[in-house]
Amino acid sequence: MRRQRKSLWSSRIFSILVSVLAGALCTAAGAVITSAIVYFVMKDMTMIRAFAGASIAAGAYIAAFICGKYRRRKGLVSGTVCGVLMCTVINILAIVILGEWSGIKKLLLLTFFGAAGGVAGVNSKRPKKLWDQ
Repeated sequence: MRRQRKSLWSSRIFSILVSVLAGALCTAAGAVITSAIVYFVMKDMTMIRAFAGASIAAGAYIAAFICGKYRRRKGLVSGTVCGVLMCTVINILAIVILGEWSGIKKLLLLTFFGAAGGVAGVNSKRPKKLWDQ
């Protein structure tokens, strides 16, 4: 028998939003882990910007990788959109919490790593339990 409902990944907007949520969670987890490393192990705050940049880059890559892996098409575009949406979320939070814009460097970083993650996700091995959309 055929499946009656569509897959979560058949809707482009919904799949990108789910992927951005997963990437934001990975970014938050990475930020907590790296801040704990800086506080407990290094006891010096000089590397905190590098660790924060690595956390958001990893989150954008993971978000776009998930989207590309399960959508299986248009990885560069989907990854770029994931990166831009993550930057939008970060900018909104920065304006609400800090009262200032986060800058263009963060947008470029997230867009680049999002595009790379999307391409890597599309070119990766097909998930076993993914049904055709």
